Amino acid sequence: MAVAQTSAPLLTIATPVYRAESLVGELVDRICAAAARVTDDYEVLLVEDGSPDDSWAAIVRECEKRPQVRGVRLSRNFGQHPAITAALRHARGQYVVVMDCDLQDDPVYIPDLYEACRQGSDIVFARRRSRRFGWWKNLTARLYYTIFRWLAGVNYDPHIASYSIVSRKVVDAFLQFGDYRRGYVIVLYWLGFSRGYVDVEHRDRPDGRGSYSAFRLLAHALTITLAYSEKPLHLSIYVGGVLSVLSFILGAWLIVRYFTTNVGQMALGWTSLIISHLFLTGLMLISLGVIGLYMGRIFEQVKQRPIYLVREKSPDLPAPVARPGRGQGAAA
Repeated sequence: MAVAQTSAPLLTIATPVYRAESLVGELVDRICAAAARVTDDYEVLLVEDGSPDDSWAAIVRECEKRPQVRGVRLSRNFGQHPAITAALRHARGQYVVVMDCDLQDDPVYIPDLYEACRQGSDIVFARRRSRRFGWWKNLTARLYYTIFRWLAGVNYDPHIASYSIVSRKVVDAFLQFGDYRRGYVIVLYWLGFSRGYVDVEHRDRPDGRGSYSAFRLLAHALTITLAYSEKPLHLSIYVGGVLSVLSFILGAWLIVRYFTTNVGQMALGWTSLIISHLFLTGLMLISLGVIGLYMGRIFEQVKQRPIYLVREKSPDLPAPVARPGRGQGAAA
């Protein structure tokens, strides 16, 4: 394997890799071609997220061919956002590009992102002009962003994903973030800093299928909502308050009717009683479930488990610099 430079590069292009064995070679070629238009002082960091195919073998081949390419292999599939955290932990560049590995995020826009960041923005997002998914994926994605914006209270642009460039101070701030469950873009919004946007085309995936199903999208929306919003708790309080007021009004109406109507003509059926009882019982169970989900997240957080574990890495990859905060993993 070629000996790599030891000084920190100007630019790091980092991407989680999952089920992309057939795409790794083309991905690296296109990243290197785009990065070379910015500087010769760059590195490509590929984080293999417990992929069931031979993506790691493809990464090793690229590391052997190019001194700029480095690889990190996680011990299992931790998910996209822990893999991005691992990438940021190992990235050494003054500017770090984060992108998906499926080539729907076209590397050709890397110079545009870099120039926008150099003009004064600490974070620059690639904003998709359109989403190249099937109708079902587009529908569920739209539902995901609608639910997420409402529950999390974040004005989240559905045309923005993880494709972005951040400055070194943003990377350092991100790595101080202590949440076990995290969403890369939401954390960037929370951190603040100046933001910019570059409009890009969202390409078709050349090979294979995406790993995010409709169920995983909705599950991710729930996870991030519980991590960054108290609105589900407030919602259960509001619903409980409305039902209490309605029950008080109904009770007052029944009392008035009792004194103004012949008692014998009041045929109060058991059906309405059973239905209301089941409805209120279900509502209480939902409220307890919401509370339980929050308690489960607290329990998960206080266990202080690492966000990811590294199984192995390319030999020329320096050890990550230790920084304060819990946003780091450990060697397996």
